[in-house]
Amino acid sequence: MRCDLRSRTYLLLAASWLGLLAGFVGCKGKPAPTGLFTITLQTDWYPQPEMGGFYEAQLQGLYKAQGLDVTIAPGGPTLVAEQEVATGAAQFGMSSSDLVLVDVSRGVPIVAVAATMQQDPQAVMVHADSPVHTFADLEGHTIAVRPGSIWFEYLLKRFALKNVREIPATYSVANFLQDPGYIQQCFVTSEPYFARKSGADVRTLLISATGYQPYRVFFTSQEFLAKHPEIVAKFVKASIEGWRDYLQNPGDVNREISRLNPAMSPEQMQFSTDTLKSGHFIDGDGSGDSHLGHFTAERWKVNYQQLLDLKVISRPIDPATAYTMRFNP
Repeated sequence: MRCDLRSRTYLLLAASWLGLLAGFVGCKGKPAPTGLFTITLQTDWYPQPEMGGFYEAQLQGLYKAQGLDVTIAPGGPTLVAEQEVATGAAQFGMSSSDLVLVDVSRGVPIVAVAATMQQDPQAVMVHADSPVHTFADLEGHTIAVRPGSIWFEYLLKRFALKNVREIPATYSVANFLQDPGYIQQCFVTSEPYFARKSGADVRTLLISATGYQPYRVFFTSQEFLAKHPEIVAKFVKASIEGWRDYLQNPGDVNREISRLNPAMSPEQMQFSTDTLKSGHFIDGDGSGDSHLGHFTAERWKVNYQQLLDLKVISRPIDPATAYTMRFNP
C-alpha cells in the first residue's frame, strides 16, 4: 500500500476541483443491458493484497450474485478517489476515516459505508540496532515522511517532539539500506519486506499504538447513497463476504493481482497477506467493536477530535455526517 493515506497534500486540491461538482448531474452507476447494475470501485493504489477482498468478490462472482457488475479501477500517486466518487466518475472509493472527515469538513459530499481495515498498517521503520525504541525516542533524529502526513503531526504533538527533522519520503528503501541511522515511514505490509530481502534487519513502530487510529474505509457519494441505498447495501454485503473468503484462502486472488500488477511478486504478496492476517488489520480482534467491516461512532468521534486539536479541521462538523452505520456488519 504505497500511498500515504494520512497525507493532506492532495487535499489542498479540494478547492480547485469542488467547483467541478456543479457540472456533474446525477450518478453514473446504472443498470446495464445485462440487467446488472454497473458499479466502479476506485481504489487508492495499484492492485495489491490490501484490496484482496474486493477482487475476491469480483473473481468469485459475489457481486454478480447481488446483481452488480463491478469494475475495480486501480489508483496511483496522482489519482484522488474522493474526487472520482464526488464527481460521479466512480460510485465507491477507498480511503481512510481521517481523510474522509477532513474532506467532509471541506464540503466534499462523500460518506463512508464500511471499514476495510480495523487498524492501519502505517508505521515508522528503523534499523534493528537503532536507539529509537519508542516514538518519544524520535527526538533529535531525522525521519523521512510524506509531506503533510497527519499522523506525523499527531506524533509531534502527542510526544512533544521539538527537535525532529523531517525530510521527504520516497517510494523506495534505497536510502534506508545505505544509511544505518535512516528512519522512514512505512507500511508494515510492504517496506519491511524489501528491506529484509536486501539483508537489513528492521523494527517497526505502529502508529495505531499511539492512540491515533483511523479506519481504512470505502465510501460513496451522498447523492448515490440517497438514490440507491439498496445498491450500497448489496455492494457492502458482497465486499465483506469477499474479504472473509480472501482471508481464508487468498491464493486465487493473489494470482489475479499478480497478473494485473506484475510488479507484485508472489513472495511479496505472501508477506503482505501474512502480515495483514497475523496483525488482524482487516478483521480486528473479533470483539463486538472490532471485526470485519465494522466501525464505531466512538472511534470516529475520537479521531475527529484529534483532527480538531491538530487544526487539520478548521470548520467544525458533526462527525456522524462523514459515515453511516446503516450497513455496519
